[in-house]
Amino acid sequence: MLIVTTNDIPGFRIESVLGEVMGMTVRSAHFGANFTAGFRALGGGEITEYTKLVYESRNEVMNRMWQEAVNRGANAIVACRFDTGDIASTFTEICAYGTAVVVRPLAQGEPGATSQSIAEAAQR
Repeated sequence: MLIVTTNDIPGFRIESVLGEVMGMTVRSAHFGANFTAGFRALGGGEITEYTKLVYESRNEVMNRMWQEAVNRGANAIVACRFDTGDIASTFTEICAYGTAVVVRPLAQGEPGATSQSIAEAAQR
């Protein structure tokens, strides 16, 4: 499945729009991570405990969004975005959303075809 932040995919034609899809999670760091991060913050630099938490959360919401798109019959998601927010200063909400679509690769000779789309069209 192609997931892009752009509104279209060069070399592919959007055949149908299946609607908005999203994945969401609300997370908090455990006490140990908060404790360690507090000390690390005193020295400055990256807080690896929180970086790991955000990275894992991002992967989770991407997987949930992807699964919703698959369930609708999509083979791509366009206009993918991320949004975050705080809840009660202890929790972080992370959301990924986009538009589920069905795309068709443009074959050789079609206007707008790319080497990627030509190779994919040849496999079908």
